[in-house]
Amino acid sequence: MAETSKTSPARATPRPAQPSLRERTRAAMRAEVSDVAFRLFAQQGYDNTTVEQIAAEAGLSRTTFFRYFGTKEEVVLGKLGEVGHQIAAALTARPAHERPWDSLRRAFDVITQTDPDQPEQTLNFIRLLNDACALMTHQWQRTQGWQSILVPEISHRLGNDPASELRARALAASAIACLNAAIDTWTISDGKTPLSALLDQAMSTLSELTA
Repeated sequence: MAETSKTSPARATPRPAQPSLRERTRAAMRAEVSDVAFRLFAQQGYDNTTVEQIAAEAGLSRTTFFRYFGTKEEVVLGKLGEVGHQIAAALTARPAHERPWDSLRRAFDVITQTDPDQPEQTLNFIRLLNDACALMTHQWQRTQGWQSILVPEISHRLGNDPASELRARALAASAIACLNAAIDTWTISDGKTPLSALLDQAMSTLSELTA
């Protein structure tokens, strides 16, 4: 009697855990408070806007505000953290055969093409970061945090050889430096030249030097 072959059952791919209702509610409230805060920042300036004003405008008590944000500056810096993860996701979505430098440039479209027809909103956000002196050190720390988020994907694209992490760090740091230079020029010129064009110029300069 012939032995019946047995086929191992296919291994089910585990589904990623979905946020709980509580987590979704918290995220929605944080987004709502953030929108209120940025509207007040634009109207009054960062330094002239108090936690009490933000809370009152959002229909919250001061105590409730601190359940969602530890400090006023966290409202602003939280945006930078969100943007960093959006850039990382955009980088991962780029074609595998694309040069890492080109993939980084396209990933930064998250910032440069947020609302190309209305650059004033992004310009106000950048000015807010530059004018709020208390945020400057933390802003630098967050952009360096972007580097740590981007390095694993770049290293993977470089082949994960022993030198790939060093090369990935150099590429990520250089790309972020180009982005910062483009943003500085864009801010000084009041957004007259599109940020995307300035970033193209900055990144192509390094690309030409290393060609």
